Order: sequence, then structure tokens, then C-alpha cells
Amino acid sequence: MSIFDTLVVSRRAPGVAQVTMSRPAVFNAFDEAMIGELDTAFTELEADSSVRVIVLAGDGKHFSAGADLQWMQRASAASHEWNLADARCFAGMLARIEACTKPTVARVQGAALGGGVGLTCACDVAVAADNASFSVSEAKFGILPAVIGPYVTNAVGKRQAKWLALTTTRIDATKALAIGLVQQVVPLEALDAAVDATVQELLAGGPHAQAEIKQLFAQLQVGPITPEARELTAQTISRVRGTDEAREGFAAFLAKRPTPWIPSAA
Repeated sequence: MSIFDTLVVSRRAPGVAQVTMSRPAVFNAFDEAMIGELDTAFTELEADSSVRVIVLAGDGKHFSAGADLQWMQRASAASHEWNLADARCFAGMLARIEACTKPTVARVQGAALGGGVGLTCACDVAVAADNASFSVSEAKFGILPAVIGPYVTNAVGKRQAKWLALTTTRIDATKALAIGLVQQVVPLEALDAAVDATVQELLAGGPHAQAEIKQLFAQLQVGPITPEARELTAQTISRVRGTDEAREGFAAFLAKRPTPWIPSAA
């Protein structure tokens, strides 16, 4: 595993890696360095066969304040070419997290602002403490949530995403739960227990099945079920039913024994 300056990568439990953003003095705001390190960390953890689930967390009182303002100030004075290359790195990092074949869980406490909301939405599941708050705040600085826009829209729908982006309103965890930005809200002192419970549920699923779920759902659109969508789903399930993992899953269920993909200490 690479050595990082802005992240701490640890084993939370057997089969579970945690990537902790570690710039608490600036509320885990990210810059070019952290963006690159997040991309590298998720790339390496995806390739690690001993890792089944990845938790994304923030050190200290807050999850992430989004873009580092000094980074944004540098960007405002840089050339268009520099800004385009920089934005592509950010877009690539979010895509790396969202497309990771392994389930990802955002552990959110305190503030998640701007790109911090994007990180939350790029993960498959988000569990928040009751002190969490969220704001798509870019318009306050004369910019827009362009790179995070698709992830926020996918998480909460276009109308809610546009409302968040235009007003920059700061919502609490209860509102975030109501609009689908997070899936669970618990007291701060129960946050790790709730994350661990979600992780245990994820570890019970077949890893290849979960990768197939992520790949299939990435191709599905909200709206009418087209013939192409029906064919895609039929082709997918017919292929996956014949895998060794599927055969073992059914055999273990019928024999009332654990499946081999659950870590022994999970």
C-alpha cells in the first residue's frame, strides 16, 4: 500500500478497509494532493483481494469541508489548460470511488460541504451522525458544483439537487435522510456501531454479485422500462446464475451453513 500524506488507510475489520481523510486542521478540505491520494488509495484497495468493503471517513469533528479555498484561489489565477487538467483529476477521483467494484460506505459526521457532499454521494451507502450537516455551497464563491453535480443528482434527484445547488442551503441530517442523500442517521456516539452494522450486511453478500449489482445499476435509468433494459437484465441474471459463487450461495443456504465469502471474524 502506498504511503500517504493526507490520508490514513487502515483495516477496520477483517475484509474491511477504512480510508480516513486526515487534514482535520482544515476540516479535511481537499486539494490536488488529497485528490490524487484518494484516487490511488481506492485503486489499490480495489485491487486488494483481501478487501471486501471500503469505508470513507474524515478525521476530527467534520467529514469534509470540500475544496480547499487556497487550492480554489490558485485555480482562479491559473490558465484554462491548468484548470481543465485539474478538474479532470477531480472528476476521475469521484468516478474511481463511484465505480469501485467493492461496496463503499461514507461515514459522515459534522460538516460535509461542497465536494464533501460529492464524496458522500459517490459512495454506495452513507451513514451520518445526527450532528451532520450538508451544503452544496459552490455558488457562494461564484462557481458551481459541476464535477459533483452528476453524483448529487443521482443521489437525490434533479429537482432536489438543483435546489441544493442554487440556494446553497445547509440542511441537517434529518433532511438529508428525507431526500435520500444519506441512508441512515444515528447519534454521534452510535455512528461507528451503525457503520459496522452496515458493513456486516455488506459482507454477507457475494462479492462478485455485488460487483455485478454496481455494474448493472450504473446502466439503469429512472423511467420507462425499455426493451433494451429488459434484455440487459435478462442477459445479466442468466450469466450470473451459472457462476461458482451463485452455486455456492444456493448450496450454503440449503445446507444451512455460512458462505465462504464471509470473513471468519465478521
